[in-house]
Amino acid sequence: MAAAAAAAVGGPQSPQAEVPAPGLALDKAATAAHLKAALSRPDNRAGAEELQALLERVLSAERPLAAAADGEEAAAAGGGGGPGAAEEEALEWCKCLLAGGGGYDEFCAAVRAYDPAALCGLVWTANFVAYRCRTCGISPCMSLCAECFHQGDHTGHDFNMFRSQAGGACDCGDSNVMRESGFCKRHQIKSSSNIPCVPKDLLMMSEFVLPRFIFCLIQYLREGYNEPAADVPSEKDLNKVLQLLEPQISFLEDLTKMGGAMRSVLTQVLTNQQNYKDLTSGLGENACARKSHEKYLIALKSSGLTYPEDKLVYGIQEPSAGASTLAVQGFASAAGTLGQLDSSDEEDQDGSQGLGKRKRVKLSSNTKDQSIMDVLKHKSFLEELLFWTIKYEFPQKMVTFLLNMLPDQEYKVAFTKTFVQHYAFIMKTLKKSHESDTMSNRIVHISVQLFSNEELARQVTEECQLLDIMVTVLLYMMESCLIKSELQDEENSLHVVVNCGEALLKNNTYWPLVSDFINILSHQSVAKRFLEDHGLLVTWMNFVSFFQGMNLNKRELNEHVEFESQTYYAAFAAELEACAQPMWGLLSHCKVRETQEYTRNVVRYCLEALQDWFDAINFVDEPAPNQVTFHLPLHRYYAMFLSKAVKCQELDLDSVLPDQEMLMKLMIHPLQIQASLAEIHSNMWVRNGLQIKGQAMTYVQSHFCNSMIDPDIYLLQVCASRLDPDYFISSVFERFKVVDLLTMASQHQNTVLDAEHERSMLEGALTFLVILLSLRLHLENPNPKSGIIPGSYSFESVLSAVADFKAPVFEPGGSMQQGMYTPKAEVWDHEFDPVMVILRTVYRRDVQSAMDRYTAFLKQSGKFPGNPWPPYKKRTPLHPSYKGLMRLLHCKTLHIVLFTLLYKILMDHQNLSEHVLCMVLYLIELGLENSAEEEPDEEASACGPERCHDSWFPGSNLVSNMRHFINYVRVRVPETAPEVKRDSLASTSSDSLGSLQNSGTAQVFSLVAERRKKFQEIINRNSSEANQVVRPKTSSKWSAPGSAPQLTTAILEIKESILSLLIKLHHKLSGKQNSYYPPWLDDIEILIQPEIPKYSHGDGITAVERILLKAALQSRMNKRIIEEICRKVTPPVPPKKITAAEKKTLDKEERRQKARERQQKLLAEFASRQKSFMETAMDVDSPESDIPMEITTAEPQVSEAVYDCVICGQSGPSSEDRPTGLVVLLQASSVLGQCRDNVEPKKLPISEEEQIYPWDTCAAVHDVRLSLLQRYFKDSSCLLAVSIGWEGGVYVQTCGHTLHIDCHKSYMESLRNDQVLQGFSVDKGEFTCPLCRQFANSVLPCYPGSNVENNLWQRPSNKSIQDLIKEVEELQGRPGAFPSETNLSKEMESVMKDIKNTTQKKYRDYSKTPGSPDNDFLFMYSVARTNLELELIHRGGNLCSGGASTAGKRSCLNQLFHVLALHMRLYSIDSEYNPWRKLTQLLEEMSSQLGNEEQQPEVPILYHDVTSLLLIQILMMPQPLRKDHFTCIVKVLFTLLYTQGLVALSVKCNEEDRSAWKHTGALKKNTCDAEKSYEVLLSFVISELSKGKLYHEEGTQECATHSQNCGAGTGIFLLINASVIIIIRGHRFCLWGSVYLDAHGEEDRDLRRGKPLYICKERYKVLEQQWISHTFDHINKRWGPHYNGL
Repeated sequence: MAAAAAAAVGGPQSPQAEVPAPGLALDKAATAAHLKAALSRPDNRAGAEELQALLERVLSAERPLAAAADGEEAAAAGGGGGPGAAEEEALEWCKCLLAGGGGYDEFCAAVRAYDPAALCGLVWTANFVAYRCRTCGISPCMSLCAECFHQGDHTGHDFNMFRSQAGGACDCGDSNVMRESGFCKRHQIKSSSNIPCVPKDLLMMSEFVLPRFIFCLIQYLREGYNEPAADVPSEKDLNKVLQLLEPQISFLEDLTKMGGAMRSVLTQVLTNQQNYKDLTSGLGENACARKSHEKYLIALKSSGLTYPEDKLVYGIQEPSAGASTLAVQGFASAAGTLGQLDSSDEEDQDGSQGLGKRKRVKLSSNTKDQSIMDVLKHKSFLEELLFWTIKYEFPQKMVTFLLNMLPDQEYKVAFTKTFVQHYAFIMKTLKKSHESDTMSNRIVHISVQLFSNEELARQVTEECQLLDIMVTVLLYMMESCLIKSELQDEENSLHVVVNCGEALLKNNTYWPLVSDFINILSHQSVAKRFLEDHGLLVTWMNFVSFFQGMNLNKRELNEHVEFESQTYYAAFAAELEACAQPMWGLLSHCKVRETQEYTRNVVRYCLEALQDWFDAINFVDEPAPNQVTFHLPLHRYYAMFLSKAVKCQELDLDSVLPDQEMLMKLMIHPLQIQASLAEIHSNMWVRNGLQIKGQAMTYVQSHFCNSMIDPDIYLLQVCASRLDPDYFISSVFERFKVVDLLTMASQHQNTVLDAEHERSMLEGALTFLVILLSLRLHLENPNPKSGIIPGSYSFESVLSAVADFKAPVFEPGGSMQQGMYTPKAEVWDHEFDPVMVILRTVYRRDVQSAMDRYTAFLKQSGKFPGNPWPPYKKRTPLHPSYKGLMRLLHCKTLHIVLFTLLYKILMDHQNLSEHVLCMVLYLIELGLENSAEEEPDEEASACGPERCHDSWFPGSNLVSNMRHFINYVRVRVPETAPEVKRDSLASTSSDSLGSLQNSGTAQVFSLVAERRKKFQEIINRNSSEANQVVRPKTSSKWSAPGSAPQLTTAILEIKESILSLLIKLHHKLSGKQNSYYPPWLDDIEILIQPEIPKYSHGDGITAVERILLKAALQSRMNKRIIEEICRKVTPPVPPKKITAAEKKTLDKEERRQKARERQQKLLAEFASRQKSFMETAMDVDSPESDIPMEITTAEPQVSEAVYDCVICGQSGPSSEDRPTGLVVLLQASSVLGQCRDNVEPKKLPISEEEQIYPWDTCAAVHDVRLSLLQRYFKDSSCLLAVSIGWEGGVYVQTCGHTLHIDCHKSYMESLRNDQVLQGFSVDKGEFTCPLCRQFANSVLPCYPGSNVENNLWQRPSNKSIQDLIKEVEELQGRPGAFPSETNLSKEMESVMKDIKNTTQKKYRDYSKTPGSPDNDFLFMYSVARTNLELELIHRGGNLCSGGASTAGKRSCLNQLFHVLALHMRLYSIDSEYNPWRKLTQLLEEMSSQLGNEEQQPEVPILYHDVTSLLLIQILMMPQPLRKDHFTCIVKVLFTLLYTQGLVALSVKCNEEDRSAWKHTGALKKNTCDAEKSYEVLLSFVISELSKGKLYHEEGTQECATHSQNCGAGTGIFLLINASVIIIIRGHRFCLWGSVYLDAHGEEDRDLRRGKPLYICKERYKVLEQQWISHTFDHINKRWGPHYNGL
């Protein structure tokens, strides 16, 4: 029909035809109504045609873009209205037509009434705050909008708030994603049932209009897209097109918000294939439509896609009738791709997959086959809309529209299928995109909505081959960045790995695809399909093998690397996200016995992939030296599936293990990583830079360890349990390069390791063995009764069971400590496992600090006073499958190593560490714990001699080997070794040698030779002749290098057994002969009940005792032998030898202790020296008192004050020529202005209405006072009646250090030249005090002068008050002569300038006439006021309490007052106006002045601020001030203050009260103490004031609200979104920390955890304290410039 209509109308012949006829334009509503009526008739052909013709005209796609291209045509086409007007016109038409002649708003409301809103579906974009509740969620991606979250009931649930990274949609009401109990009130009711049916005619017009509208939109998108030129991003052009289309897309978005009824119409329109075919086929004579279709084909081609018409070119046949659904659905893309994949399993049953019988080839980076590119066929508007959405790189508006439609179920399915169909295309666009981050977020925004729903994911998997497509797309994506692997055999390697330096990996471009894959694998039905599909598993293992061995490190042996690559971040992230997370997803579905088959599949293909890998890298049996890769995802897949098989699926381990040879290969690379870790920690890789340490740390770090080190250790445990133990143990020592160290000789030559690394490598090897043998992460018996099953308990309850919360600590400096949990006592007692600590700690120092805490616990609880060793923890029994692991403890190789090491420690060879001994004893103890239940018959152990080294030990059981005495050992030593000379006698005669041989000399034992032999045995046992031809070439590597010194053989006399060595060690450790006495001889009970707490914590001595007790318990023979050894009094060793030994080990602890004490002593001494120095340095500030007005009790001295310069170190007085100054920090402060009468704390405003206006703050009150005075009185006198500086006052503080001003200037010069990055700006005069590094920005000159002032202060005077008043007036009258131009006066001037510039102009200029001198005068005495007031606050509001101030700062008031007084004396106050005269002389017209109607009178004295007057009087007096003058001034001003108080009281009274008071006063007037009675005074005040107008005017207090920036350059801001306080001081800022903490006392910076936060009162107090005391600059160290960016 539509096509017919289009043909009937034909192409527009002339431009005029496009403009709707004027009649139509005038009355859109009438036309719409007419059309609606026509369409409602049963035969509506005519109406339909008319409507189509109208739409064709209105929605012509030629307008906007033609306009953009060519102006004139546009003017003709658009009727002169320009593109914008035409757009609006078209939209208006659409709205009218949809409403069918009615009002559009009424239409919207009508449609909304039919909305069956069972789902919320609110769509949000990035940075939106949403909630996630794990208790209610079924899918881990579930999220709720704030409204639904608060309307639902989530009390006590595990929820958090988060800021959305990629955008999302609300899942409330969707029972596939969350449990119904969590739905909010609105979506709980399944309201669809009672919604009436939608009347047919309501949405009839929509069904006709919307297809044309959407087609119009698609045409615009086609028109606007131009292929970007080579590598020139054309984002600008695309954005332009999108801006033009903004109104159309918004219109569609508004339609989706009308609810379910409109959404279902839209769904019909978007998915109807007939509509699409008719409108977009590009046939017919409509030129515009044809052109548009051509553009569409070009766009497809340029994207590397083909339209099915061209598909024969690509050789893909038309699918036959019975072929797969895959191709029919237009997914030939996937078929093409899959066809290229490698599959080793030819007997593939999946013939149905339309893959034909094409031979699969392995993809490798150099043979790219272009035909893998997809074929896309669009069949509906929805499909083409998504195509353009991807092409335009997911514009936000389009994404939101497509997601807004999701509540419609039919649409959801159609859209998901379309999305899957375009998946490969999405990947390509993403790879090319310049904005891959934004695009990734938008992709995930869509896909997470589609794939989180299990039902939908299952449907798409079945119908659209979702899994095949995803795996293929991932594989294809990674193929673009493959390089040849250099692991093992650099030249001949066939293995390819991803290149971690590529943008694809570096920028995590792959994460949207990987996260989708992980998301769909979380659904059981999908994961099962994956695990059942052999072809997919093969492909996936192929994908994983790309990461096997990536980011290879080669050890630098000569030069330090020039450039440290940081690719390891990308490598670890890639393995975790692309390999490990999908693995965990799959494992979560292999929990029960029924899933055994899946595990077998994975293990089978994993082993095949591993075998391919070993072949590809040409691996035989030795890893290449000096290489390590931390990435072995295939090994880890294999390990984790094995663990699952045994733990949950009751599979027999041996049935899934390969042969011995493969096991030997499997263990090599994980073992190499363990050895490399030890090498890295021994600083052998130091030339590779810091990044290699970073890798070693990341490998064990908490986020990675489950997927990295744990599977590696588990795999090694499996290998160890199945391989020959002697072979395994010797391999370990060989890998760790310490074979040569394991000799009885006192000297040896290590050909592969420097001497300095030997000890730490030996520690590493032993520690690894201990971890291997004692770690039970995957080896335990699955016994549900024991232990905590992961996930079954909430984190909180487990945490509170094992730890106690320690509240945050506040240091007086104000630095912040986090709250923390500390383990409970019983955890330290029974659970502390040093092995686990070593495995999990990133830094080696953390192991030490754990031990320190353990030590502290033992001391506190009185369990052990000394320095304990790591406690031995009894292990849980092994799962039967892994019993073989314990054979390692009962193999002769290990026993020889243990024996050798014990001997070496006892004889003090190579200064072996305590850690080595600790690990050796740990291994012996593990062996005793896990020995065979009953010993082989003890007497019959003297069986015939076995092979060569077995002359060391008779059997392989540790219990019996412990007592076996070894008499002589033959060792290979360098010719220079002392043993050679000593044993020359023995080795001369061949007889003696022979006789020795018979008496059981152990042969030279070489671990390497031993390993070779075992290896050959295993190979012979299970390999064909063909293999053996290859083998021998490896042995050549191991001929000793020629440079090695000549070795000769010597024979040592040993005559020890492990037991005797242990007992001697006990003597050595305790430092006493015969210190060991078998405890069972005293108390036979010990043998019956051996678990004695006495032995559970302790040092080496305790450990030896514990082992001997266990050995005795295990066998009667051992018990007897121990007793025998103890009976033989050990012959004293030659004294010289023992002293040497003692020097080394015995006294080690003591020496450490002494060193510690010495250090403490030194530190204490140093601290006290420093303290006294600081005190003297601080106290040099003038010996006068802190505040000039205080009375000092110092002895009269006539000496001058002496100052030390902290730069040149000279001492001397401050002089006119070379003045000294105090280092000060000047800062503007509004702290005083914030003082309030009201003590109630203010609430933080949380909405626009709640404003915190400072009605009641000090600053507001003073502002109002000044503005009132300025309204009624003369400006200049107002400025003398009050103080300013409540806001923006200048506060001066000092650290107390002084320096010469000329020294300071040169210091500033040096700072200016020093271009080191400083946290302060030298140009602004900022610096740090050269001595104490406190921040400062000026120097306050010290006024030179002797201490004569003190004498003036002391001198008593008997003058009458009248005389004093006259003297004060005279002194004030003398103008202050400015001192001559000296250095001092210049400095005084410059510091005054600094003080003025510290604050902003608005805080200095209060006069109505700008720049008036009164302003300066007011400012100067106000600075004095500000500093005195703040001093008072710092002293806690009380002048009598203690020192300079609570914060221990030094006062600089004395120097400050000198500077201020000097400047104020330059302004002489006209004697007429001098307040002093008014205060002290009776003026005639006093009363008349009050009632005077003059224009602007002076401010009456009664209105003056007394404190301001006091400061003016004092600072106007010549310095030094005499005490009697000071007292006189105070007395006069007190009188005024008292009178003001009485006046204020009288104003508050009403008329009757006043007359009553007046009366009482009159009565008392004549009594004797009338002068002192306040009633008399009050009555006098009332009668005087009644003459004026004061009582008649209502005192209207106007509060001007000053919303000026408070703070004067110091701002304390709470960043709500990050919950952090930032401090801004002028041009600098710093992060202070947070005053909101969670329930654990932790900060949540940037709200990452999203748990509820509560105000922490203590922190708030600390913040307030730092603000009041102005110490932000000193306490917070990390300041930086904010460049006005905040």
